[in-house]
Formats: sequence, structure tokens, C-alpha cells
Amino acid sequence: MTDVNGLTELHLSADSAEQMRAIATEVIAPHLRAGDLLILSGDLGAGKTTFTQGLGDALGVRGPVASPTFIIARTHPSEVGGPALIHVDAYRLTSLAELDDLDLDTTLDDSVTVVEWGEGKAEALAVDRLHVRIDRERGGELDMANPEGGRREVSILAHGPRWVNVDFAADTSSSDGDLG
Repeated sequence: MTDVNGLTELHLSADSAEQMRAIATEVIAPHLRAGDLLILSGDLGAGKTTFTQGLGDALGVRGPVASPTFIIARTHPSEVGGPALIHVDAYRLTSLAELDDLDLDTTLDDSVTVVEWGEGKAEALAVDRLHVRIDRERGGELDMANPEGGRREVSILAHGPRWVNVDFAADTSSSDGDLG
């Protein structure tokens, strides 16, 4: 974990969908509360929805958590008395105005809000936010027995005073940044 200009940044690696879910479940979710915003970025197939599935499992929300690509936003109410999970896919949105039309500001304080493809669009929703960048290795041969496989590099950048004393690194299983 590094501190860059007052921002906390953590780098982890995941070699499977299970490890991607574990980063969400074991590293991020224990620190989440109502009002938190996560902006997820990465290429198609990087693991953004898989990450969000891990959050949904950890938060105890009604599922299944699936990509909201065609409906844009989906609300998953809590089944355990915690905050709901608002899952947004901003891929098809072309402007901040379209994101604003979803009225996320009306549910932000009471929910954990995840915006896939939200980079450059959702930052205005909250000063305090986590930006999760997932990069998937490219090239090489595709393993048809495990098409979702391949190493992912996950960078978590915490913005705002909400995250100043949060130590995500304490929740990782090893010092080299691998989780799994």
C-alpha cells in the first residue's frame, strides 16, 4: 500500500474469478458502509462484474448480481439489514447528464454504489470514493478450458477524507500483493 499525494493506493493480483471475488469480499467489503461510492474501470472482460459479485456476497444483498448493461442500473436490497447495493453500468452512457438522470444522488447516502465504466463520469457524485482499476493481461493463447482465467492487476485508489485511516493492506493475505 502506498500513500501518493494524500491518496491511498493498493495494488493486488488475481489469477481467477474466485480471487477477484475475494479481493472484493475480503479486502474492500469489510470497510464499506452506506454512502460509499466505488468506480470500476477496466477493459471488457477484465472482471468488474465479478468484483461486484464479491461485494454483493459480502454485503448480503439479494442477487444474483449480474451485469446491468442493458438496464443501466440495478438495486440489490440487503437481506441482512445492511445497505443496498446499487450496481450501475455506465458503458452506454455518453455524458454526465445521462448519469445524472439516474438520480443516483438520491440513493447514494443509503447504499453502496458501484459504477462500472464510471471513470470520467461518476467522480462528481462524491468526493469520497474508491477507484478500482482492473487490468487483464493480453496476448498469448486463450485457455478454452478456463476462458475467464488470466492474471488481473487490481489497483485501488482511495479519494477523500473518508478513506484516510483505512488500511486495506491489513486485509490482504500476503505482502507481495497476491490474494489467493
